Amino acid sequence: QLQLVESGGGLVQPGGSLRLSCVASGFSLDWYAIGWFRQAPGKEREGLSCIHMSGGSANYSHSVKGRFTISRDNAKNTVYLQMNSRKPEDTAVYYCTAEHEETNFCSLDAWPDEAFYDVWGQGTQVTVSS
Repeated sequence: QLQLVESGGGLVQPGGSLRLSCVASGFSLDWYAIGWFRQAPGKEREGLSCIHMSGGSANYSHSVKGRFTISRDNAKNTVYLQMNSRKPEDTAVYYCTAEHEETNFCSLDAWPDEAFYDVWGQGTQVTVSS
């Protein structure tokens, strides 16, 4: 069974940092581009970042570029999202997702579209509040 499990969520103060992890089981991430999405209450799920299967390139949404950093360790079958300079509007459930990569998917305009992804985690709650 293909599974992604996120961890690392919690409560953080504005301006603080948090690192989320996404571990795959049942399959290898070596051939998958990985995306991070979030969904705030009452809002649609938003694509935040995408990393190429080799880890050699990544893309970010305007809302998090310069504050968030995506990385991966294929040996550990794990992808990370380092989140700095947190804002209250970053409060949401954060999801990781995998797309079986046949092209340089993360460089395409389609990368924030959740319909292209094959496997989803259950999400982890992140709350930014003082």
